[in-house]
Amino acid sequence: MTHYKKVTNKQLGELLIERGVINRDQLARAMSHQKDNGGLIGEVLVNLKFASEEDIAQALTCQYGFPYLPLANYEIETDVVKSVPENVCRQFCLIPIDKIGKSLTLAMANPLNVQAIEEVEVITGCAIQTFVSTTTDIKNSIATYYKS
Repeated sequence: MTHYKKVTNKQLGELLIERGVINRDQLARAMSHQKDNGGLIGEVLVNLKFASEEDIAQALTCQYGFPYLPLANYEIETDVVKSVPENVCRQFCLIPIDKIGKSLTLAMANPLNVQAIEEVEVITGCAIQTFVSTTTDIKNSIATYYKS
């Protein structure tokens, strides 16, 4: 099982406060909302419109050292897209973006989702590398590349 080591011990909320994205009151409100309704704190902050998806992706990049990749102008080869079934991409909010030999690179909204990474490893037989992207970018790419 893969475990990711934080580059910094700061929590996502603290990083967002330091970067001036949110304030302490917004973080407290988001944490209260999360306690009542569940979900990832980053998603809660976006849903409450306290932060953008890009803000969360950039903070994850700072927190864990994952590279951030905006997908809007990124071209993905057809063979790479076909390596992971559409239902898996939708289930885990990820998309394959590059493949070199037995190494497959994924853009993921939640690059800490070990279950998703392990499932893609089993399906593809590849070692997985991850980039962070926004949920919207990934969903748009899925819609573009997996046209039914």
